[in-house]
Parts: sequence; C-alpha cells; structure tokens
Amino acid sequence: MTTLLLTGATGLVGSRLLPRLAQDGFECRALVRGEAALPPGTMAVRGDLADPDTLRAAVEGVDAVVHLAALFRTQDEAAIWRANHDGTRNLIAAVKEHAPNARLVMSSTGNVYNADATRPALETDECSPKSAYGASKVAAEQLLRDSGLTWAVLRLPFVYGEGDGHLASLHTLAPQFGLHPAQAYSVAHHRDIAAAVRLALTGVMDGRIVNVTDGAPPVTVYEMTRLAGRPIEGSAEPLTDPWFGHLDSTLIRELGFTPSVPTVYAAAREGIL
Repeated sequence: MTTLLLTGATGLVGSRLLPRLAQDGFECRALVRGEAALPPGTMAVRGDLADPDTLRAAVEGVDAVVHLAALFRTQDEAAIWRANHDGTRNLIAAVKEHAPNARLVMSSTGNVYNADATRPALETDECSPKSAYGASKVAAEQLLRDSGLTWAVLRLPFVYGEGDGHLASLHTLAPQFGLHPAQAYSVAHHRDIAAAVRLALTGVMDGRIVNVTDGAPPVTVYEMTRLAGRPIEGSAEPLTDPWFGHLDSTLIRELGFTPSVPTVYAAAREGIL
C-alpha cells in the first residue's frame, strides 16, 4: 500500500480529494494544524508548514506527498509569500531529509501565465504574473524543480463542484476582485482534479508541469454566477484581456487524462455543482 501525505486536506479541494484517495487504497496522512474532522481510513498528523521542526513525523516513511496547501484570498502579500513559497520550501526540505525517494505532486494555478496572451496558455509559456499569489506559486514551482526530488506540478483552473461554494462565491468575489462578467476561465470539477492527481501519482507526469482542465471552452464569470443562481450584472466596459484564464489541455490528454465531467453544464445536469 502506498503511504501518502496530503497538505491542504481541509481546504475546498483537499477535503474532496482526501476521501477519494483513501477509497483508492492509499494510506493517507493529512497534515493539520489543529483538530480536524477527517474521513474514515485517514490519519491526522499535527504539523505546520511554517514550522519545519513539526514536519518530520508527517513525511517520514511516505511514498508520496500531494501538496495542496496555499493562501490566496487575502490582500496580505507577505502572508501569501510565507504560506506559498516559504511553506513549500520547508516541505521540500523535510521530504529531502526524511523521505528522499517520495514523489511530490504540487498544485499550482493557471493564474501564473502572463496577461495579454493571444491563445490558451501552454505549460511552456513564460510566467511572470503580477499578483502576489501567482508570483509566489511560480517561485514555489521553481523550488520544486530545483529540489532533486521526483516531482510533478499541476496547474489548476477554476475548480468547482460538490457544493464547495466556489461558484456561489463569485457573486461577491467578482466585484471585489474586479472580474469582468465576460472574462472566461478554464474549469475542472473536483472529480477530475482527483483523477489528475491519481494520474500524477502513477509517475507519468514526473518532471513535468501540466495544465489541468476539462478541455471544454472556458466559462464566463457571468455564466458561472447564473449557474449558481446568483447572476451578476453585465458590463458595457471592454474586456481587456480575453485570453487570461484559458488553459491548453493538450498535454494532460496526451498523458492519458479524460475528464469524467466534460463541462460545467454537464455537472449542472448531473446535480453535482
């Protein structure tokens, strides 16, 4: 049985990934800072990515690490860098010392790609994002690439489904972050994020950065808020960066990934939004 450590296990993505990994037969440890309700068949391990001394027990003896923990919904840029860059650095150091043969799969974001693109983003495109979140994730990716470990990076799109509240929150987040109603994003359902992680854990993505998306045409902010039952108003302002958030899915499909939820509309029909 493969022993696996999951960081970010109580977040929107991690809390839906953890039970799936356990059901797949992985012996799952979840890194938690305090009390947490975890699914059956999983084990909580106390630790904090900000405190390197707490990570030995979490990583010792694992065959794989799935690193989802991240901070992004804040204006505190220093906190974002501490969590996403420094936390990743501490985790890498612990794995190198106590589980050097482990495979480390890290989630990143499609927001790392540059603005003003003219097509969906490829994994080989330049990345110099302006946001602290995107920049911190690019820097964390580089730490992993330089680590000498067996690694893979999954650049995630807008992730939704299973009542996670992400779609519903756009009604508030869109005006807060200045999102244009016509801005469209590549998306993927939690079910397919889990499938992408499983695929990465087989080793086919080793040494690669891979975009994860359902491969369907990107979905506008307006469409997503309408599907959530909380539509925002339209805008007469021009859309200045129409390709931002569009991810090319060629590589992940070549590696064997086929989404089980092909579109957000299929998810709506299936009742799994």
